[in-house]
Amino acid sequence: MSNNLSPAQARLAALNRSKAKSKLTSGAGPSQSSRHEGVGGGGGGGGGGGGGGGGGGGGGGGGGNSTYVHTRPSEPSNARNMAQVQVQTSTPPAPLRRDPGLGKYFEYDLSKLHNSRGGFLTEEDLEGDRIKSVVELARERERERRKMREGEEPAILIDKSPRCVECNTLEIDNQFDKVFHIRVCKSCKEKHPEKYSLLTKTECKEDYLLTDPELKDEDLLPHLLRPNPHASTYSNMMLFLRQQVEKVAWDKWGGEEGLDKEWERRESMKKRKREEKFEQGLRDLRKRTRNNAFQRQQEAEHVHHFEDVETIQGDDGTMALQKCFGCGAEQEVEVF
Repeated sequence: MSNNLSPAQARLAALNRSKAKSKLTSGAGPSQSSRHEGVGGGGGGGGGGGGGGGGGGGGGGGGGNSTYVHTRPSEPSNARNMAQVQVQTSTPPAPLRRDPGLGKYFEYDLSKLHNSRGGFLTEEDLEGDRIKSVVELARERERERRKMREGEEPAILIDKSPRCVECNTLEIDNQFDKVFHIRVCKSCKEKHPEKYSLLTKTECKEDYLLTDPELKDEDLLPHLLRPNPHASTYSNMMLFLRQQVEKVAWDKWGGEEGLDKEWERRESMKKRKREEKFEQGLRDLRKRTRNNAFQRQQEAEHVHHFEDVETIQGDDGTMALQKCFGCGAEQEVEVF
């Protein structure tokens, strides 16, 4: 390479060296820039020893440009360095420092949250919803079919249709059949009130002597609920079928005669209790009356008021005769 450079070429080489130094200083660390500066100075000195200061400087500048451009990070030279690099890269980053200026707040790691079906739906959730909805629809259809079977009208097949037990007609009362399990038509209910009339809970307790646990047992005595006619805020009425109530009462008291005997026994017990209560009140009244008479007698007791009537002189001394003008009692008093 020729060392004879023109002045323009020498100035261009010096400009290139200054640009490379400034780039190295801004991009790399101070140790790397000092290392590159030492390399550039060695090139310049070599160039000057060759007999041309400018030419030597140009040669050094050319060598320095190739070193400055190479900013690629160093790669691990062995397996140990490779393992260290992997550990450093796998280490999770440190959490950010809480900013006190934002006040109190909660931090959530969205990568650790699970789907609680509160808003975000995935394909698996949609599939699960679809299967669940199918099951629910099947249950709903089953409930609808059960309701239709319970409240259905007489079937088309006349031979298999339910009939009234009294007149054998097909027009039975579905409510009686559903609640009391009695197949009877409305006209027969009106014709036979001794069997199919409805009784209230109070009538069952007073006339047939049944208890609350027996009336509340739906397996023993099914009942029909109706709104209370006295007030809408009262409890619903419990209506019982007379035929079923009589059957339970006959089984409990041994027939109609046993029920009558139990009713008479309870009535006589009530009458005896009323008489005992009346006598006890009369005795209390007599006690209060006697106390009042004794009190009046004490209040009317006489108190003597004596006055001197006559003075008597005797050997023992002077005596005074006193008399009560209210009752006439007299007494002698010694006078000192």
